Amino acid sequence: MKRNIFTRPPIPPKGGLKRILNFTPLQGGTGGPLIIMFFLLSWLSQVNAQFKGEQCITRSEFIYQPQDVPFPSCHASTIIQNGKGLMAAWFGGTREKDPDVGIWVSRYLNGKWTKPVEVADGIQYKGKRYPCWNPVLYNSGKEILLFFKVGPSPSEWWGEMKTSGDRGKTWSRAYRLPEDIIGPVKNKPVLLDNGYLICPSSTENEGWRVHMEFTADNGLTWERTLALNDGITGAIQPALLVHDSGKIQLLCRSKVSKILTAWSDDYGRTWSELTPTSLPNPNSGIDAVSLKDGRFILVYNHLDRGRNMLNVAVSDDGINWKPAALLENDQKGTEFSYPAVIQTDDGLVHITYTWNRKQIKHAVIDPARIVTASLLSGDWPQ
Repeated sequence: MKRNIFTRPPIPPKGGLKRILNFTPLQGGTGGPLIIMFFLLSWLSQVNAQFKGEQCITRSEFIYQPQDVPFPSCHASTIIQNGKGLMAAWFGGTREKDPDVGIWVSRYLNGKWTKPVEVADGIQYKGKRYPCWNPVLYNSGKEILLFFKVGPSPSEWWGEMKTSGDRGKTWSRAYRLPEDIIGPVKNKPVLLDNGYLICPSSTENEGWRVHMEFTADNGLTWERTLALNDGITGAIQPALLVHDSGKIQLLCRSKVSKILTAWSDDYGRTWSELTPTSLPNPNSGIDAVSLKDGRFILVYNHLDRGRNMLNVAVSDDGINWKPAALLENDQKGTEFSYPAVIQTDDGLVHITYTWNRKQIKHAVIDPARIVTASLLSGDWPQ
């Protein structure tokens, strides 16, 4: 009796493969190399994947869809806690600098964002309109303040503000701020324990220069410091961190490829010299927030050039930063930029940012779930 030369493959043990593919090399097929290549590429993609810290990102969504708004371009968002919900604002229009650019607002109610509405424009009189820029929201507890800029360019704009006493349903007329007062230029103001609201600001008409503005009556009267730098260094759009010691730290965008920092121990009236941190800056806006647990969160582009990657870092001292989360990472030419970040009463961190100049994105981070990595020779870790 002839014996069969070929026998069935052995049955795998319990918990192993449930079936044997009939095109492995052992069965005379040609699919084996393809399978090996597939697993090899999968392994390589994991090896080369950048650190994401996804476990702390609890939500990521667009605030609106393109069909919900009449404008194709948007930028420079801001966000606040609004009662039990949230409110975000940004500028939108045909494109940055176009006269039809206005300030748009959306409220987060009952688990979803409302359709955006335009609440401010740059109309001066019939037939004369300038573009709006960089809104900044602040909730005083009694009313919401909306600061924004109006003018043909950042070197020529001026500051305006509106208020809302019904959580953003309706708004006052626009009030022009005093001469040389811009208001918070991009990032949120901070209420200090001496009763003053400190507004991080900057100008671009005589080089890029940072200064601070103060109001003790929610924008009725103002004070300001002199410029903190000579304009040669090129720094704008500071963000503020308040330390347990009472010191205030600023972090800002620059033209020298690094995030710059300075310190104040007299409620922001005088400051140390601006010095570079270890973190890169591709000449793009950043924002930061002091957490209730004593740590600090920074949202920025960890790049020397471009804005195609948006990152979150955490620090215990405002000096040494560790990677916490990767919000976006795409090919060169894409843009994820101008973040705004706050911490709400429930401890969660909310971030809004520009998504390719087409939409505004909202991400939520649970700081209790952050697991940090380490920078590798200054690079975002793999």
